[in-house]
Order: sequence, then C-alpha cells, then structure tokens
Amino acid sequence: MSRTKIKFCGLTRVEDVQHAAALGVDALGFVFCQQSPRCIDIEQAEKLLAVCPPFITRVGLFMNDQASTIERIIKTLDLDVLQFHGDESAEFCASFGHRYMKSIAMGGTTDLARLDEYAQASALLLDGNEPGQPGGSGDAFDWQSTPQALGQAIILAGGLDSHSVGHAIKQARPYAVDVSSGIESAKGIKDKIKMIDFVNAVRLADGY
Repeated sequence: MSRTKIKFCGLTRVEDVQHAAALGVDALGFVFCQQSPRCIDIEQAEKLLAVCPPFITRVGLFMNDQASTIERIIKTLDLDVLQFHGDESAEFCASFGHRYMKSIAMGGTTDLARLDEYAQASALLLDGNEPGQPGGSGDAFDWQSTPQALGQAIILAGGLDSHSVGHAIKQARPYAVDVSSGIESAKGIKDKIKMIDFVNAVRLADGY
C-alpha cells in the first residue's frame, strides 16, 4: 500500500511551517481567499515561504478571485500548485500555466458527473463544506461516497483530525488528506501536539 500524502492548510505562522516541515508533511497550503479567517497577504506569505524547505509542495488557495489578483500573487510568490475553491471553470483554472487542484464541495448536492470538466486538474479535493463556502469548516461528508476511478488524484478534506483520519483513509483510500481546523488551537493557529498526532494517525492507518 502506498503512503498517504499529507497536506496542512491555512498556515499563518513561521513556527507552524517549520514544525510541519520537521514532521515530513508533503504539502503546505497558504490561503489568499478573503472570505477565510486564515487569509494571508503577500508580505506574510513571503515570510512563510522563506522557511519552507525544498521538496515540500507549496499550494496557493483561491476562491472566485479576479484573474488579475491571482496573477499578481503568482508572479510575486513561488507557488507550485493553485487550489481553487469557488465556481471557477476548468478553463479559468488552467489559464495561469500552473498545475491546479479543484475543490469539490461535498456538503450539499454535488453533481459528480460535472467532475469530468476538470479532467486536466492534477487532483480533485473533496471537502465537507457547503457550496459557496471556503474550506476549513471542519465539516465531514460520507467518505464512502468518494468517487473512484476519476483519473485524478483524490485528496480528502473536511472533518479530519487525529481521531477520524485513520477511518477516513480506510473508507476512501485517497491519494492524500488535507487538514486545517483539525490541527488548530484557534483559526490559523496550529497546535504542535495535534500536528504530531495527525501525522502519526496517518502513518498508522498506512501501516507504517
């Protein structure tokens, strides 16, 4: 069985980036969505990215932002992947010349047939939030409803913490898991113990 990749999202502090890196997390998410309490500006992001070591994927999260806003950010910051959480079309997502992942809100009625639109996405992130709401809500969805054989990597998000992530992995067998509120002491403030416990729970579920 391959190792489940781990993404920590909503990083706002240098010390949290450093601790995540020390734990061997695969990807870090930086939120530029104004609707989110974890939103950071370019100046904050520069400080966080400066301590992000090589071989960790740096993800910028957007939601229904203007193309000019996204272009300004990606020209200034060295981001590896763009993550879209809104109503963005596949054409819009692909227009920036970056690899991208598309978040799918699983908290409401989701037309899974529409996922074919994003066939060029590097991954689909299935989140427990309601449509129109940013991620990080901490809401789970029925992991057994995770669609299979979509052709893209599936990233599981929503309602994950050290207590639930092992069960979620066994139910959905995702490529990766994405956590934000499940490793926090407050919005945007990561908790070191929760971060450690989450990584250990994923490794245990994988049999490592």
